[in-house]
Amino acid sequence: MGKTVLVTGAGSGFGALIVRALADAGHTVHAGIRDLAGRNAPAAAALATYASSREVALHAVELDVRSQDSVDTAVASITEPLDVVVHNAAYLALGPAEAFTPADIADVMDTNVSGPQRVNRAVLPRFRERRHGLVVWIGSSSTKGGTPPYLAPYFAAKAAMDAFAVSYAAELARFDIETTIVVPGVFAQGTSLFANGHAASDTARAAAYDAAYPGLLDHVAARLSDLAPPDIDAGAVATAVTDLVALPHGTRPFRVHIDPVDDGSEAVSTVADEARTQFLTRLGLSDLLHPHAW
Repeated sequence: MGKTVLVTGAGSGFGALIVRALADAGHTVHAGIRDLAGRNAPAAAALATYASSREVALHAVELDVRSQDSVDTAVASITEPLDVVVHNAAYLALGPAEAFTPADIADVMDTNVSGPQRVNRAVLPRFRERRHGLVVWIGSSSTKGGTPPYLAPYFAAKAAMDAFAVSYAAELARFDIETTIVVPGVFAQGTSLFANGHAASDTARAAAYDAAYPGLLDHVAARLSDLAPPDIDAGAVATAVTDLVALPHGTRPFRVHIDPVDDGSEAVSTVADEARTQFLTRLGLSDLLHPHAW
């Protein structure tokens, strides 16, 4: 049976691919995109054309994860029972850590951490009332894998988001709400990689680092591209999400890795997630490891 799904950050990148794959699989998909009438009007038009040509249930909805009013309005506009929410909206910041002001870092955290929290506060009451639902978090292999420099605020925000996802999983289990964390690695094909990153505000400090690390980001991007298999692209993430949604409730994996470069995240996550399982069991809370009715 088709499900009703809300995906944030659906105007480009992973999000744009995810909503199309889910719609093609027969689900009713609400693609959350901010500023539909302005800078993202072309993305909205492309989505409408895709939906019409494929005859699929794919709808753009105005949604800015930085605004609770925007989130609440978007969720309220979905009149049918909502089955799945996909936290995909992200804010990428590039540059030496020292060059980011506290305000810069707050902006990164606002989208990557507070954004999902705003969406959860709008969506989870509906899930809890139904005693059913699936929360999918689009994380990052940087949370537990190897990391290059010049991405510290983004990596910190993704690690914080992962911590929220892990805690939410246990806290939602007794409402029969399921959690899966999808962990993409770096995809040099099918995404703009570093092209959409936001620079640090303190340009003088950034220049001091660039003098010592000239061309660092270009070097990292080139090496990541060399390390990845040539036939892997970002569509693999959309396929993974679509496959997850299709699985029976209660059988979905807690974490799914799609990491063509293999930065070590999966190996570390396996150990960390096993430690979580063992500790919750020792606390007498093993029932929180899986969604169930109570």
